[in-house]
Amino acid sequence: MHALVVRSHPRTTSLTVAVAERITDRLIEEGYTVDPLDLHGEGFDPVLPPEDEPDREDPNKRYTLETREHMARVAAADLIVVVFPVWWFSLPAMAKGWIDRVWNRGFAYEPSTLHGKRMLWVGLAGGSARSYAEHGFDRSLEVQLGDGISRFCGISDTLVHLMYDSLGSPDLDSVDRSLDRMLVREPAERLPVS
Repeated sequence: MHALVVRSHPRTTSLTVAVAERITDRLIEEGYTVDPLDLHGEGFDPVLPPEDEPDREDPNKRYTLETREHMARVAAADLIVVVFPVWWFSLPAMAKGWIDRVWNRGFAYEPSTLHGKRMLWVGLAGGSARSYAEHGFDRSLEVQLGDGISRFCGISDTLVHLMYDSLGSPDLDSVDRSLDRMLVREPAERLPVS
């Protein structure tokens, strides 16, 4: 099995990076090969140029080399893990730009080539689980990431995990529990935000 672990944080000393490294180590222990993708460290350009904009008139459009290289990394993975800080109750611009450019028409949708993959979103949220639930932010992220990206692109086996209180006393073991759920459950099982 092969995993792509994508991380999106500008600081290499961030908790986001530490969590991504913890996940990478755990996957290697489980026998996975891992492609660590540091969007900031690799200098990924999140701005969508006209060359990478989907073209409804050309279903066979050839995207830029950088985008095609990232598509190949996604295609090679059995499991895709995206680790990010929750900023403004969403993905940071770098991660969103990666989705905009790479998860493109003819690859991720119309048609999707991603069926059969597994996906784990790990968002580091500064607020509490109670606060996120009271305002519906947890459900909003599940709909946006789990339904609006993963399932829309043919990845039905997806889990959105929010690690709450990341600015205070985060429960790091909760990430391990979500990873356990992703690695051992039946592929078609749909789980709520954890």
